[in-house]
Amino acid sequence: MVSTGSDGVLTEPTASLSPAVIGSAEGALVTVVFVLAGITLGTLSGLVPGLHANNFALLLAAGAPAIPADPVNVGAAMLAAGVTHTFLDVVPTLALGVPDPILAPTALPGHKLVLEGRGREALRLSALGSALAVAFAVPLAIPITLLMERTYPTIADNITLFLGTVSFLLVVTERTMVARAGGAIALLGSGALGVLTLDVETGGVFPAGDMLVPLFCGLFGAPILIEALSGEGVPPQERGTVTTAPWVIIVVALLGTLAGAFVGYLPAISGAIAASAVLVVLPYRGPRSFIVASSGVSTANTVFALFALVAMGTPRTGVLVAVEDAGVPHDLPVLLGSVAIAAGFGFILVVSIGDRYLAFVGSLDNFFLSVGILCFLCLLVGGFTGVVGLVVLAASTLVGLVPAQFGSRRMTCMGVLLVPIMV
Repeated sequence: MVSTGSDGVLTEPTASLSPAVIGSAEGALVTVVFVLAGITLGTLSGLVPGLHANNFALLLAAGAPAIPADPVNVGAAMLAAGVTHTFLDVVPTLALGVPDPILAPTALPGHKLVLEGRGREALRLSALGSALAVAFAVPLAIPITLLMERTYPTIADNITLFLGTVSFLLVVTERTMVARAGGAIALLGSGALGVLTLDVETGGVFPAGDMLVPLFCGLFGAPILIEALSGEGVPPQERGTVTTAPWVIIVVALLGTLAGAFVGYLPAISGAIAASAVLVVLPYRGPRSFIVASSGVSTANTVFALFALVAMGTPRTGVLVAVEDAGVPHDLPVLLGSVAIAAGFGFILVVSIGDRYLAFVGSLDNFFLSVGILCFLCLLVGGFTGVVGLVVLAASTLVGLVPAQFGSRRMTCMGVLLVPIMV
């Protein structure tokens, strides 16, 4: 605006910023710095085999009071770390514990692609599944939140029926009668472990342990590494060209996003259970579809759980429990912005780091690598859960070895959560 000076001469306006504008700009910059710090931490935690996002988030919550910063920025860093972790944790999953090719029929979906030399494609499919999940979840979060507020009592009353159906279908959809028998044994055995141990108190060194650490390391981590001892590790990988049709990726990612809503709003429903349900109903089966769907479940869960926290006041994930414990205000624009920024970085990091991770692991001696990771898992379990956790790790490892012996899907070990929730 042009003004008139004291001498009556027209003067050009002078550019100035009010203290509020300056403060706002500085505040935004500080928030971005915290988000970038969270992305860095989430990258490191995602690349560590056996470290679950929930345990990492609780470690952050324990240290949050000592950080001299606005609690909103601390919460933004936590969410950014959690989202980045959901992108990056696929990297060690694909690169470590690759079995002998003879065990390919019972291998994890990602390992099947690695054995075919398509590990780099699997990384890109996972990144696409997670990124599309964020893109779908943000616009869907408000209507689904309103729907969940109305239908939650009915859904909660029928949780047992839903999970019972998933359990039944996981077993009966196995390829052979022998595989079905193995699936039933793994489902019931892991379920018994869950019933007996999930509520057991832990006594680890770190203030963030729970029985999910030894249970999941034993059921899904250690057996894979043991079976990989006779394998040759990561074979040479081809270029990462995605061979799945774009419309299939979009449809499957949308299914994973919707399944992630169940995880975000319903108590005691984990991402692994939702992925199990997607595996059963997925119209486009195969390892590629499952990678897209499961990645979508994991990442969409964070978005929906954030809206559930703001709308219902109940945290549904370990990361958001940590956010609540740290006393973070429910500033949805800032927190949702941190999720979006972390998703963008996560997509890039999966591809850029993942390709190098696969190549590096492929250059190492597979036997010594597998033994080393097994020892690391024992240290991790001992640190989080103490001697009791190590005993649970040993028992759950025995159950985790069952599916490969019968040619069953390893996902039947999700009985560790399915059965206790039904009971």
